[in-house]
Amino acid sequence: MNKEEVSQKIVSKTISNVKENPLVVKENGCAACHVLFSLSKEMEISEQEASDLLSEVLLANPGLDDSFIDMVENIHMKRRMMGTTFAIKSREAKDKFIHSNFKNTLSELHSDIVNYGPDIALRKLLMSMISLEIAKNIGIDYHASTEELYYFMRKNDQETHTNLMEFINQFYQRVINREKRR
Repeated sequence: MNKEEVSQKIVSKTISNVKENPLVVKENGCAACHVLFSLSKEMEISEQEASDLLSEVLLANPGLDDSFIDMVENIHMKRRMMGTTFAIKSREAKDKFIHSNFKNTLSELHSDIVNYGPDIALRKLLMSMISLEIAKNIGIDYHASTEELYYFMRKNDQETHTNLMEFINQFYQRVINREKRR
């Protein structure tokens, strides 16, 4: 068996295990991460390699991808009673909802760029990503993590502002350098 086949088998087995016994995903644990860590451990590869491999396996196998997302929704929405109105919708309705939010978010960012400039749009993206990382790592919802982040930033205003501006300046510099090489 090649690496993809072995990983597909591991992913499928792990999804089945979670469906049979959802308690294997710890109290506030992440179901997707459980699959990822199982893949990493069983194949003896890094988490980054496992992440790439998981994406490849799910992309190549739509049925397994559907099982994966069903497992994630069951653990994170239905069992934890979060997002249940979304979780009970048909796959088609879910996809339409996600597509609508995808387009609306891009439109909102475009509007921010036009009205306020790229710095504000980039800062908004960074704040969202940081909040999502906090939510994911602590196991809290996005709103709570955003409030925690803002509280921290208010307490450390100068340092966090400097850090964000350094990142933004480095980001722009890389974009400029890339354009010059073309």
